[in-house]
Amino acid sequence: MILTDTHTHLYSEEFAGDRNAMMQRAFNAGVRRLFVPSIDSSYTQQMYEIEKEYPDNVFLMMGLHPTYVKENYKEELEHVEKQLASRKFCAVGEIGVDLYWDKTRLAEQQYAFKYQIQLAKKYGLAINIHCRDAFNEVFEVLESEKGDDLFGIFHCFTGDFEQAQKAISYNMKLGIGGVATFKNGKIDQFLAEIDLKNIVLETDSPYLAPVPHRGKRNESSFTLLVAEKLAAIYGVTVEEIAAITTQNSKDIYGI
Repeated sequence: MILTDTHTHLYSEEFAGDRNAMMQRAFNAGVRRLFVPSIDSSYTQQMYEIEKEYPDNVFLMMGLHPTYVKENYKEELEHVEKQLASRKFCAVGEIGVDLYWDKTRLAEQQYAFKYQIQLAKKYGLAINIHCRDAFNEVFEVLESEKGDDLFGIFHCFTGDFEQAQKAISYNMKLGIGGVATFKNGKIDQFLAEIDLKNIVLETDSPYLAPVPHRGKRNESSFTLLVAEKLAAIYGVTVEEIAAITTQNSKDIYGI
C-alpha cells in the first residue's frame, strides 16, 4: 500500500529536532510520496536540501503563499519565475488568497495568484491552491483563467458541497486532511457524495493534525489516519483509498 501526502511542509522549524525520525514514521505508515509546497524564497534552500536527502520520496512545488504577499511581492514572484525556469517542479504552489489574517492586500494577492497560474500554464504544471476565508475571491481568479490548461489541487478544502462542485468544475482535486476527522469539520457530512476520483490526501503538516492528535504537531505519517477516515466515509478499504488517491495525485502532479 502506497499513500501520498500531497501537501506537507517538511522544512518547518517544528521538525528541526526529529526530521529524519518523522520521515521514517511516514515511510513505516506507507506514506512514500510527499509533496512539499513553497511559501517564499526564504525556504527554497531548505526545500532543495530535503529533496536531495530523499530524492525518491520528496517532490517540490514552487510558489508564493498568499499570506507572504508583502511589499516585496514582485521580487518574490521574480524568484518563483527564476526557479521555475531553472529546474523541474511538480506544481506551482501554494498560491491563492487568504483573507483571514489581512484583508488589505486582496488586490496584490489576486494579482500574484493570477500571475502564478499563468506561470503554471507556461510550464504545463498543476497549481496548488491555498484558500482561507476567500472562496469567492479565489473562484473569481479561477473563472478568469479556466481552461484545459488549468488544473491542480484545492489544498485543505473546507468548503461546502456547492463550493466543492465548483472547485471540481475548474479541474481541481480536493485536498482532504485532518479537518475531515474533526467533529465540527462538516466536510465529512457530504464527502461521500463526491466521487473519489476527485479526492487526494494531505496533512498540511505540521498544521491541522487529525483526531486523535488534534491540537498537536501534525506529520506525514498521519496521512494514514485521514485514509482510515475516508475509508469509513466511503465504505471501502484503506487500501482502496490509498490506491485511488495516489493515482489521482499522479494524474495531477505527473509523478
